Amino acid sequence: MVRKTRKDQPAPPDAEPPPPKDEPAPPKAADGALDIPGQVVVVFQGGGALGAYQAGVYQALHDAQVEPDWVIGTSIGAINGAIIAGNPRDERLARLTEFWDRVAYRHASTSWLPNLDGWLRNVGIVTQGIPAFFTPRIEPWFGLHARVGLEQAAFYSTEPLRETLTALVDFDYLNRREMRLTVGTVNVCSGRMRYFTNRDAPMDVGHVMASAAFPPGFPSVRIDGETYWDGGIYSNTPLEAVLDDRPRNSSVIFAVQLWPGSGPEPESIWQAMSRQRDIQYSSRAESHLERQRQIHRLRHVIRELGQHIPEDARDDPAVQELLGWGCGTTMQVLELDAPRFEGDDLNKDIDFSASGIQRRWAAGREDTMRALQRAPWLEEPDPMEGISIHRMGPATR
Repeated sequence: MVRKTRKDQPAPPDAEPPPPKDEPAPPKAADGALDIPGQVVVVFQGGGALGAYQAGVYQALHDAQVEPDWVIGTSIGAINGAIIAGNPRDERLARLTEFWDRVAYRHASTSWLPNLDGWLRNVGIVTQGIPAFFTPRIEPWFGLHARVGLEQAAFYSTEPLRETLTALVDFDYLNRREMRLTVGTVNVCSGRMRYFTNRDAPMDVGHVMASAAFPPGFPSVRIDGETYWDGGIYSNTPLEAVLDDRPRNSSVIFAVQLWPGSGPEPESIWQAMSRQRDIQYSSRAESHLERQRQIHRLRHVIRELGQHIPEDARDDPAVQELLGWGCGTTMQVLELDAPRFEGDDLNKDIDFSASGIQRRWAAGREDTMRALQRAPWLEEPDPMEGISIHRMGPATR
């Protein structure tokens, strides 16, 4: 059963009481909605249970009457994104809450031995799966070399996820394109990244499943004769999908990052393994942004140079084609970094405990509320810089 904190708004699993009513509200336009220029884009990384933070980000946007124009996601980000884009506004938060309530792993707690509690939880998830998400397959018992075919070559079945998504995502609504959805996958054979978007062609549950098909845990998904895996194994921060989009539109982008790019020096093998995963799945977001910043600056330079070309020369088709590489759009990127919590380790992305989901959800909501109150998109951008990056940083916890 979905619990509620207010009559009209569902609460995340085991939600804490709502914040005080005198909490400062973010700046709003005359009609009560936030005055955000251009399209609003939300970019969700992959990260398993860490994706509860993304649900909190959406709740804060929803509460502030900010609905994304476009959601881009990989893996758990694709799942969250499909639930958001695949439901009418008044149902999105309820469906998102129901998903996280379904996948919450509940077990008898041994609070007097927290380390043992976490170990038992992880063992339970690895050996039994999560009924609404994934369950163990029998094929691996025949050996890792058994030729079972690519679509069976995985430790778990994700048929439960297919049923969950079918129940929670209205694909007919999604394909009416009220909100744009893009999911990141990688082609198993070519190794190339591919983004599927409902702007270009209808999408179904298979596209979302493909984006969440993280090997060797989850099986690949076949779409139009080609097999696909989770795009996170190639690029876990799909910012390029919006920054390289055509036609280009000025955007305010909420880049929700689940894996810290920087961190303390590890002091043990276990910590080194955990840090390695952070680096791998943060997917060099900073270097991607810097590259895109340089490209966007060149687009602005081309636009400015075009103003110095005589008007009669500008009408030349060859010149028009070259000037087409220029643009005057601005991209304001708000980086929301999920926090580290006490006890986070190598297995934090399978911490589907109700308490773990709740604290990450609450953190996402709190961090996004602070970002909305700050409203960095109101700052005047440098006319020669196409991209402004605002690093929000997590609250001290």
